[in-house]
Amino acid sequence: MKNIRMSRRAFGASLAGLGAFAIIGRAAPSFAAPIPLRLSSSLPSDPNSAHWLWYDKFQSALKAKVGDAIEIHYFPDNQLGKEADVVGQVKLGIVDMMISGSSIWGTLAPEVGVLDLGYLFENMSAAGPVLDGSAGKVLNGIFADKIGVEVLSWAYSFGGRNIAARKPANTPEVLKGQKIRVLPVANFVATLQAMGAAPTPMSLGEVYTALQTGVIDGMEHDAPTILALKCYEVAKHISLTQHICNPQTIVIGKRALSKIPAETLPAFREAAAEATAFQRGKANDIEAAAFATLKKNGIETHEVDRAAFKNLVMPLWHDFAQKYPATKPVLDAIVKA
Repeated sequence: MKNIRMSRRAFGASLAGLGAFAIIGRAAPSFAAPIPLRLSSSLPSDPNSAHWLWYDKFQSALKAKVGDAIEIHYFPDNQLGKEADVVGQVKLGIVDMMISGSSIWGTLAPEVGVLDLGYLFENMSAAGPVLDGSAGKVLNGIFADKIGVEVLSWAYSFGGRNIAARKPANTPEVLKGQKIRVLPVANFVATLQAMGAAPTPMSLGEVYTALQTGVIDGMEHDAPTILALKCYEVAKHISLTQHICNPQTIVIGKRALSKIPAETLPAFREAAAEATAFQRGKANDIEAAAFATLKKNGIETHEVDRAAFKNLVMPLWHDFAQKYPATKPVLDAIVKA
């Protein structure tokens, strides 16, 4: 009897052991780690920021499509470095993605500077369809071939660039000789010079004091930026020149693209397209709200003889296309639009 009891105990122990083995030996469910991508921006995390609005929609659309498979880590306010440095880091794969104005990419491929020429587009809304078509394909090819990165999409700046100054600047004669702060980019300088101004490159952080002390007479930018910088306190006139309507550019490096599984890539691109459509749809409202607030703060706006300014600027188009023949199809597409 004792032997039988021992056998039963041994049998039970054996079963327990087999159960443990079965549990230990069973393959544990595998969970792939999320793919982290770092996205750099020079602008603050603000609902009225063109960069933030795109990113916020992109990350929510992406999460809805792929869950936690890809994590977008957003670094605003130049946290990963100045734009001039980050463009090279995206090319090398040190930073994965970047959202910026198109101008900075001209430092690596001067052909991209075509988008900085004056009076290419009537307004930002006119830029979108052109950049979604043949002109955008040519530019995308330049980014891929000359820089080694991919343009995910072309988003909008929140309005064209106007001149905010201490006095009106609504005709070439009135603008003549006024010292206007410009982005330190070749075609910005050339455009303002052709319009009659004395272009003065400087960083945005210096603009308010320079206006206050009379070092410059004005600055050029979109209305939300003029509002954010509080330039209305020292420059009470905005002339609606709308002289440059260049886009926001969302770029991803080739190394970052290679991290994304092939089956996930279509959803990734779809999320980017949704973010762009959403951001573009908000741009006009944000610009209008900025102008309304500027007027409440004492800004006077002035209509402009845009045709007179455009006639002065258009020779730059011809000169640029001669210097960089690859941009001629871009200009041709814009003229036909």
